[in-house]
Amino acid sequence: MNAGTQCCMFLSIFLFISICLGEDYDLDDKTGLGRSFDGIGGLSGGGPKFGASLQILKVEIGGDAQTTDGTEPSHMHYEDDENYFRGYEWWLMKEAKKRNPNITLIGLPWAFPGWVGNGENWPYSFPDITASYVVSWILGAKQYHNLDIDYVGIWNERSFNSKYIKLLRYTLDKSGLERVKIIASDNLWEPISSVVTADKELQDAVEILGVHYPGTNTLPEALKTGKKLWSSEDYSTFNDNVGGGCWARILNQNYVNGKMTATICWNLVSSYYGDLPFGRDGLMTAKEPWSGNYVVESPIWITAHTTQFTEPGWTYLQTVGHFTHGGSYVALTDERGNLTIITETMTHDHSVCIRPPLPSYDVTAQNVTFHLKGTFASISELQVWHSKFDFKTNKSVLFQNIKPIKVTEGSFSIELDVDEVYTFTTVRNGQRGSYPDPPPSAPFPKSYKDDFDVSGHPYFSEAPNFADQTGVFEYFTNQTDPGPHVSTLRQVVTQRPVTWVADADQTISVIGDYQWQDLMVSCDIYMESVHTGGVFIAVRVNKGGGVVRSTRGVFLWVYADGTYKVTNDLNGMTVLAEGLSGTRARVWYTLTLTVKGNYASADLNGYPLWKNAVLWEPRHGWAAIGTSSFELAQFDNFAIEALT
Repeated sequence: MNAGTQCCMFLSIFLFISICLGEDYDLDDKTGLGRSFDGIGGLSGGGPKFGASLQILKVEIGGDAQTTDGTEPSHMHYEDDENYFRGYEWWLMKEAKKRNPNITLIGLPWAFPGWVGNGENWPYSFPDITASYVVSWILGAKQYHNLDIDYVGIWNERSFNSKYIKLLRYTLDKSGLERVKIIASDNLWEPISSVVTADKELQDAVEILGVHYPGTNTLPEALKTGKKLWSSEDYSTFNDNVGGGCWARILNQNYVNGKMTATICWNLVSSYYGDLPFGRDGLMTAKEPWSGNYVVESPIWITAHTTQFTEPGWTYLQTVGHFTHGGSYVALTDERGNLTIITETMTHDHSVCIRPPLPSYDVTAQNVTFHLKGTFASISELQVWHSKFDFKTNKSVLFQNIKPIKVTEGSFSIELDVDEVYTFTTVRNGQRGSYPDPPPSAPFPKSYKDDFDVSGHPYFSEAPNFADQTGVFEYFTNQTDPGPHVSTLRQVVTQRPVTWVADADQTISVIGDYQWQDLMVSCDIYMESVHTGGVFIAVRVNKGGGVVRSTRGVFLWVYADGTYKVTNDLNGMTVLAEGLSGTRARVWYTLTLTVKGNYASADLNGYPLWKNAVLWEPRHGWAAIGTSSFELAQFDNFAIEALT
């Protein structure tokens, strides 16, 4: 045989012997412990020892601006305005606390109301104002909802400012919030790590170094700070089984490679229209409130492999690492005799996350032997939970409780196949639990109406099914209207916010089925800005999220100066028709827009404005309402009749 053949033969024999004999791994607490475990989290909370059993809930401090798939309302739209019942985050935190009273709560701003920046797209020009604004949210959480916020961040994935961080720490302390710790900077490891190291006051102010999408790696500069290291946003991956594999790999390797003691998923529940950016990038999916359908995806059960058998405050062993033939293992203890081991053997192509790029590596089946030493030497049996991703037949097994494994003279062996996750633990109260089958999936109703009667939705400030993409649309009680428009929906943002992405110059909220082609939309509208007011209804709206500025569709605009126009885009640059409407501010009008095939027509108070304007693109999309600028305007008696 030639040298190449001989080499391959010896390599095959070596691999065969290695798999048969196995590799040995010591788990010992007497050689010292690693870092303290801080938890796994996301945008919602699971109950203890059931399902995901999340240990951390991170919420957005709403800033009235687009933050990926929509806007979240601020508790202070204006400087003299405070309302701690807007949006869904308060409800979400309270529901999480019901299920897990010990869940850690974190608040982080993505954007800020325009008054905070005093007209600049920058929150640090007046850092005392920004700090007071953020602290007011934390105080309001306690005063109105009895929620204790544990951590607060700076500005999501944007620049940090050392002066502001120090002032935030001072303002927290002055407000009696010494217990609230600061995470910085929810972006990259640098420059925050080097700046913290060089500035003693900043070092004292910052508790946690939080990084986004670190690829399981940490920089030496971050380790030198001596701070706790968190992956404070991670995952953001389509939640099929590859997404589950991504989550399994990074939950282990964020600590093995990067010494990160908490990992927080963006996002827990994909509860937004699937055709907005990052559809199904959550641990589970619940995007049909009209049907009640939801899907418990594989990442939920991968989470449970860790969270159901650990608690924040447990400690990693120093003896964690990578298997010889690929994959990784971590081990944690409560330092009272309990031990939990989590192994993953996810292959490269079955565990790719959305970011960053994943370097090539190999994983093969292997036999491993764990030797339990120190406090764990007397353990005689471990409970076993198993997940196996099957990418060939799509018959995966997720979070299955199998026969306990015997520990003989401090050791046990296990055959690990590829694309598997195991938990071996002394903790006995894990459970997969049960839940009823969800209602069947259904499309958005073709016939839909909303009169915005707030009495039907007492717990929320926003109308169901509408997804604000720029601006904030809230229930409003119109005290000046004795007639049919007492309860309305009002656009309330009057100044461009300090934005996170490129919000539109117009406000817009979308609703419906993205696949709709031919439909009729009608809505009563009321412009509040004299002379400059402008309002639209729209169909076939094709974009949202961070690219909302380039949205196209069919937009019917009426203005307080007595004119109208029909455009093919939100910016109003491509005009299909225009003319006089006789409309003015502070008068209610009914707009109706109908699109069939390549033709569009519109009515004002039942009278035709124009007919058969020709359009070609887009061919389908959502319905929408909005305003021509950041201005007050009201909407009522919204209705849709979809034809196709």
